[in-house]
Amino acid sequence: MPNQQTLDQTLSAPTLLKVENLTTQFEIQAKSFFKKPTMLTAVNDVSFELKEGRTLGIVGESGCGKSTLGRSILQLIRAQKGRVVWQGKNLLDLSPEQIRMARRDMQIIFQDPIASLDPRMTVGDIIAEPLTVFEPKLNRAQRTERVREIMNAVGLVPEMINRYPHEFSGGQAQRIGIARAVITRPKLIVCDEPVSALDVSIQGQVITLLRKLRKEFGLILIFISHDLSVVRLISDDVLVLYLGRIVEAGDCATVFNHPAHPYTQALFSAAPIPDPKLARQRSRIRLQGDPPSPMNPPPGCPFQPRCWKATDICRTKMPVTELVRPGQSAACYHMDRPPEA
Repeated sequence: MPNQQTLDQTLSAPTLLKVENLTTQFEIQAKSFFKKPTMLTAVNDVSFELKEGRTLGIVGESGCGKSTLGRSILQLIRAQKGRVVWQGKNLLDLSPEQIRMARRDMQIIFQDPIASLDPRMTVGDIIAEPLTVFEPKLNRAQRTERVREIMNAVGLVPEMINRYPHEFSGGQAQRIGIARAVITRPKLIVCDEPVSALDVSIQGQVITLLRKLRKEFGLILIFISHDLSVVRLISDDVLVLYLGRIVEAGDCATVFNHPAHPYTQALFSAAPIPDPKLARQRSRIRLQGDPPSPMNPPPGCPFQPRCWKATDICRTKMPVTELVRPGQSAACYHMDRPPEA
């Protein structure tokens, strides 16, 4: 649990990103001509703040809205409701050209390192592309020098500048994606499952690289991942999503050590641990059934059909987010609370 000095420093840091009641929906066309389209709500009323120097981890099952939330923040997917306030400007109010220029400070690292690179372009051209958009006054020699510098910073040999993506391994391809994201010195990077497609040994190298670049360039990161051990290693804060909603949020150490929401407890209990003896001794929470469809969410709490603590109120009324302890909040009628002092 964070000490008081850490909490005070966090509270005093300036807020760079503020997300308020963000909702992103997709229109699903009906199979019949006579039926109306159905709206699928992928991100539902999400709010949080991200302060300078912090890394936010976003976790949850597949289909819970993690990637959609990350892309909605950057307006790669347009949200229908809410506000995304970046350095005092609401991105939802900006024109396409204004959003395009704002992305100089807001970049993304994609999940699939190979598919995110144009196979017809050389590595040098791929990494230099943001410079041609945001710094058009640079001549070719200046762009090449910048590319060589950033390749060296991410652990790529600058002499590979004229090679093509298919000549690189998955780990090297992800380093190319990272170099492309940081070459304009952005302030925010959304990391959308950046290590899920890599071997474990390569994952460690990429995580170490991201931590190094965060320190060198003063980045704030939004780190989306299924791997809870990676999230715990790199993140300062964490959001737990279920069916597009935040069910628990707070300081990473506090949430991992004292999960309050039943879904968070079940999610953490399913995470593998490296010690087989401890793995056999710990108790697992096994959830029944699959997550409900976001096209037809259940009434009340979205987790109630699978929750062993659910009561009548859970099935009829949506719980509000409440403070559990300093640095932690959750939305549940039956959350685990700290003992009274």
